[in-house]
Amino acid sequence: MPKRVETLVLHDSATPVFGDIEKAGSVVLANKESLLERIEGAAGAGRAHSLWPLTFGLACCAIEMIATVAARFDLARFGSEAFRATPRQADVMIIAGRVSKKMAPVLRQIYDQMPEPKWVISMGACASSGGVYNNYAIIQGADQVVPVDVYVPGCPPSPDALMYAILKLQSKIKHRDAKRGQLKLIELKARELEEVGS
Repeated sequence: MPKRVETLVLHDSATPVFGDIEKAGSVVLANKESLLERIEGAAGAGRAHSLWPLTFGLACCAIEMIATVAARFDLARFGSEAFRATPRQADVMIIAGRVSKKMAPVLRQIYDQMPEPKWVISMGACASSGGVYNNYAIIQGADQVVPVDVYVPGCPPSPDALMYAILKLQSKIKHRDAKRGQLKLIELKARELEEVGS
């Protein structure tokens, strides 16, 4: 008959308790759902404070977007200094300027090439609603091409407005409702070697 071993951990003043996580020696007891929520929260905070914007300037708003990384405004304080020139390394697309009908398929293709999770900021009146260009050549809002998370009003908006939009996007990323079961604890197994037939 196999022996049954049970570990009993009693709480005393020397056993630290953090919320519903109790540490006793080398044993950590935690509620599984609470642990997953904490991991999701840490992942969200990490994502929020390490945004890599994509340089996608289409018109005059791009000059204001460029000014946000200059010394006067210094977007690096908020963890978004690394503007990327390739969609495969970016997770935030900042659409700065008017989107023409010829540029819309390119915009969509670049958005599709970005890895998940990804977000979009529509900067300026032209990108958000077509602005003063109410004609056949300009898309009346970038949300007709890609899903937009944050809109920045203005013509052109100041660098301060873009920085505020990035702070709002960070808040949205940190406090979004994480889907239950999105992160799962997995058990790693050793790889099995396959036999190759000759």
